[in-house]
Amino acid sequence: MFTGKIGAPEIILILVVVILLFGAKKLPEMARSLGKSARILKSEAKAMKSEGSQSQSAPSDPPNDAQGETPKTIQASPGDVNSSRPVAEPTDSTTKR
Repeated sequence: MFTGKIGAPEIILILVVVILLFGAKKLPEMARSLGKSARILKSEAKAMKSEGSQSQSAPSDPPNDAQGETPKTIQASPGDVNSSRPVAEPTDSTTKR
């Protein structure tokens, strides 16, 4: 029956089964969320790669906790500037200095 090649009838059958299983309304939503996830993964991979190259080329200075530290900003998704908000870093209150 199958000789290892997928032709047009098989692809059409697979598409019909997918549409019947998930429904026509859910497919665009799923594709959108899959694309968004792929963009986030790609941007995080680029950030990790650039962070790794910066740490190899720049000397490692210890972070200075006592002087004017700017809060980090978290973004909901890459390129989304409307929902970014500053985040306060938790302090370690278990040890006394």
